[in-house]
Amino acid sequence: MGTILLISVTTAAALVVLWYFLLTRYNHRRGVRALHWVESACARHGRVVEARWAGASRLHARLRFAAHWVENAQVTIRLLPRPLPIQWFLSRWHKQKETITFEADLDYAPAIRLEVMRHRWLTQPRQKLARKSQQWSISRPGPIVLTTSTEWRQELPPIVNTLMTTRGHSLLSVKLRPESPHLAATVDLEDISNEATAASFLGVLRDLAGASTSRQ
Repeated sequence: MGTILLISVTTAAALVVLWYFLLTRYNHRRGVRALHWVESACARHGRVVEARWAGASRLHARLRFAAHWVENAQVTIRLLPRPLPIQWFLSRWHKQKETITFEADLDYAPAIRLEVMRHRWLTQPRQKLARKSQQWSISRPGPIVLTTSTEWRQELPPIVNTLMTTRGHSLLSVKLRPESPHLAATVDLEDISNEATAASFLGVLRDLAGASTSRQ
């Protein structure tokens, strides 16, 4: 009986170790591939100067741009914790996304503190909505901005207009603040599937950097 128990425990431990090893390698390949697309997209104007892993699910990289449109730039790629089964299950249960976050300092610190979160609500599944839409009179309004500010600052229109563009719609969140890092933007990792989409992401960041300092 003791021998069977020992074999079972050893087998289970070996499977856990194998799971951790294989899924860590998968995460590393996925993270390195995404970072490669970012580096390829900024090859003309910048490069990755340092990259390091923080655990098996988070990759940090520092970027340096020749044009100096930002300083202290860094990218953080957050992956699902696949090597840890319980954490992976919980992350899937909570529908967590794999993301890329870009953080940097601007030439001039923003005079405002802004945090934009992208949310969408739909009362019914799209299939049911499409079937019932023939009986509805549907109106498609333009973008709606809800703000906690008591006044509309002059710095806001260029930033909001940038976020309302087609490329800006892919951002999950944007933060601007006077403290370092001045700019932080997050995008779904699924939206960075090749060099072209990575270049589009960097283009939005460049537009945001320009818009946030246009009235300085």
